[in-house]
Amino acid sequence: QVQLVESGGGLVQPGGSLRLSCVASGNIENIEVMGWYRQAPGNQREFGASILNDGNSFSADSVKGRFTISRDNPKNTVYLQMNNLKPDEPSVYYCKASELVPCTTNYWGQGTQVTVSS
Repeated sequence: QVQLVESGGGLVQPGGSLRLSCVASGNIENIEVMGWYRQAPGNQREFGASILNDGNSFSADSVKGRFTISRDNPKNTVYLQMNNLKPDEPSVYYCKASELVPCTTNYWGQGTQVTVSS
């Protein structure tokens, strides 16, 4: 099992920045991909950004140029630096870790709230 704990959410003004952190623990040896998803009330969870073990990263068009995903492997931590936040951003951010071998297994954190408001 893999446990994921997110932190860093909070209230920020439009145009402001936040950095989310996700610490992975447990049987993390087979984790290949870590990422961030987000969800607005009443909507499906949507992809935000992901990063592979080799450092290659991917991000959704909605966050490109504003959000940056990074990881600190010795600390088993993945970060999401969010800049220029908008009032209509989805409000709950979830960390996801995925094993790809021998089959895809996904683990989720409990989510952290991000509120963009003046």
